[in-house]
Amino acid sequence: MSTFSEYAALARHLADQRRAGERGAAAEAERRRDRHAAADSLQHRLTAQGRRLDQLGRAIGLPPSALPDGAAPPPPPGPPSAPVSGPPAWPPAAPVSGASGGFSPPGPPGVTYQPGMVGTSTGPGTGEGTTGGAAAAPGRPGVGAYSPGVGSGLALPTAAGVPGQRPAEPDVDTALELARRYADEADRHGQHADLLAQRPALLPAWSAMARAVAVYLGCALVGIALMLVLVVASGVGAVDQFTLYAWMCAGLPAVSLIAAWLILGRWGRPAVVAGTPPRFVHLGILICFAMVPLAYCGYVLVFRSLR
Repeated sequence: MSTFSEYAALARHLADQRRAGERGAAAEAERRRDRHAAADSLQHRLTAQGRRLDQLGRAIGLPPSALPDGAAPPPPPGPPSAPVSGPPAWPPAAPVSGASGGFSPPGPPGVTYQPGMVGTSTGPGTGEGTTGGAAAAPGRPGVGAYSPGVGSGLALPTAAGVPGQRPAEPDVDTALELARRYADEADRHGQHADLLAQRPALLPAWSAMARAVAVYLGCALVGIALMLVLVVASGVGAVDQFTLYAWMCAGLPAVSLIAAWLILGRWGRPAVVAGTPPRFVHLGILICFAMVPLAYCGYVLVFRSLR
């Protein structure tokens, strides 16, 4: 007979099981909240990465993405799948005769099956039937005759398609961890793309000041070469002195300055930097308007010293 101590022990056991179930339910709810928070964070990161990729694509001339934020791309079209059909039914169902209650499956002509006369056969030309049932089958001794009920049809059910094996349920934590790793890898590649996009096409490893000085010096050197051509033309009388001095002091320096300014605006601007990059116009004026006259003065001094 059960005692009070046994009932108390059972009650404590049930209370422990209840508390364990409550703790398990709380832990499961906490895991679900953590998974939802991780999924939301990954969704925000992927959305930001998609927008950044669209900005980089527009910067290099690609059309923006046609997909809305958070939408998945449609699956690629595949070959049409053939309809799956089960194996054919065997044996085929025989039509039931409404008059005699028998049935006539496919077989040789002259053979009629009747209820209670399984195995009935008619010999060719004799007109007599022999009733033996299943026991009359050769090699099957001791088997009794089979007699279905009157009016019942003998037809096996058709074979139905066997359901395929259920796919294994994915591990949510593993999928979230893989998605987080892929997002981190995408962030690293995005940062590298940002660094590359912030470099201009012209002298990308140089600073903005060094790039501007190099461009202004190059254009000034081109102006000096044109000035030497004008000096030679002036020496043969093709160009007068006024035209030579006008181009040397104002025309060629201005053309060099404008050409360097356009080059810096076209090839010296990073792809993702908004606005106009610094072109150091005052430095360009100093370089272009000083180098051409100074080169002419140096040419005159060298020419006179050689004479």
